[in-house]
Amino acid sequence: QVQLVESGGGLVHPGGSLRLSCAASGSIFSINTMGWYRQAPGKQREFVALVTRRGFATYAESVKGRFTLSRDNAKNTAYLQMNSLKPEDTAIYYCNTVPQKSDYWGQGTQVTVSD
Repeated sequence: QVQLVESGGGLVHPGGSLRLSCAASGSIFSINTMGWYRQAPGKQREFVALVTRRGFATYAESVKGRFTLSRDNAKNTAYLQMNSLKPEDTAIYYCNTVPQKSDYWGQGTQVTVSD
């Protein structure tokens, strides 16, 4: 059974940093482009970043220059390093494949940026 587990969220002040992790079943991680998505209260889920199997990353304009997405294929884990966090980054963050698979959505991890 495919499973994606997000972790690393928390409460941070504006300007702070967090590192999110996405641990995935090996069967999907090794062959797929992985992505991070987020959903803020009252808003639709949006794309944040993706990383190909070979490590090439692409970012949404809103996070470019502040977030860095990487992956460790040996550990079946993708990491989202988030720096210079802003209140508008507050959301539940999810990982999934790219394109998304409805069956792969996990619980997500809450990121709150606030004074």
